[in-house]
Parts: sequence; C-alpha cells; structure tokens
Amino acid sequence: MKKSAVIEVIVSLLVFLFIYAAISKLLDLSKFRYQLGQSPFMTRLAPIAVWAIPTSEILIAIALMIKRYRTAGLYLAFYLMLVFSGYIYIMLRYSPHLPCTCGGVLSSMSWKQHLVFNLFFSGLVLLSAILHQYPPLHPHPTGKKLNT
Repeated sequence: MKKSAVIEVIVSLLVFLFIYAAISKLLDLSKFRYQLGQSPFMTRLAPIAVWAIPTSEILIAIALMIKRYRTAGLYLAFYLMLVFSGYIYIMLRYSPHLPCTCGGVLSSMSWKQHLVFNLFFSGLVLLSAILHQYPPLHPHPTGKKLNT
C-alpha cells in the first residue's frame, strides 16, 4: 500500500472519530456537562471543557481535511489523543468514581477498553504524522539507487 494511501486512510478514520465524538457530545450537551461535572478532576473546568472539547475535535477534523493544515492537524490530534489517554489513565488510577463523558458507541466501552482504543489511535496518528512529514524517496534520474 502506498504511503499516501495509508495517510489518507488514517486521516479519514481520525476525521470520522473526531466529528462523531464532537457531534455525540453536542447532541446531548446537558448530559455531557453533567458528566464532566461529576469527574473529580474536571469539576472546575467543566463549564469551559463542555465547549472546548467538541470545538477542538471539530477544528482538528477540519485541519486534517485541508491538506495545507494537515501537518498541524496531525500534531494537534496526537496531542489531544494523548491528553485524553492521560486523563483516562489518571481516572483509572486515582478516581473511585468513573463517570463516562463519551457519547454514542464510545460510551459503551469500559474505561480500560477506552484507554486501549485511545492509545491505538494515538499510535495511528503518530504513524501518519511521521509518514506525512517525510516525503517518499524518488529514484535518481540516472537510475542509481539512493540511500542504500
């Protein structure tokens, strides 16, 4: 499979994931707000996070769709996935109460499954960012191999 095709598949998955997650949160905003408020680590940030999280997911999805902003979108997606993974890890490790703030199908996952899911997608984002950053090696005009 060509490198560009791998990047496009990963980017498409990320766009779908971020748009789906954002829309599911926004469609049931009061539930999302309540669940964020129940988190021992998010109580103070809930009024801001309730809008910042879905907005960030949508903006990152848009950046990923526009080739000019794709590199920034990949780095932001990687950062956001790591933040989400770190939050899940901290909640699993230190919180006696685990309110689920995800919507749709993602809310049916356990916290441990969600951590694995996030780490998997973090790996995909990192792979895509690496592939996107380094252009393919082109053959030398004389037919000689480069980088042997």
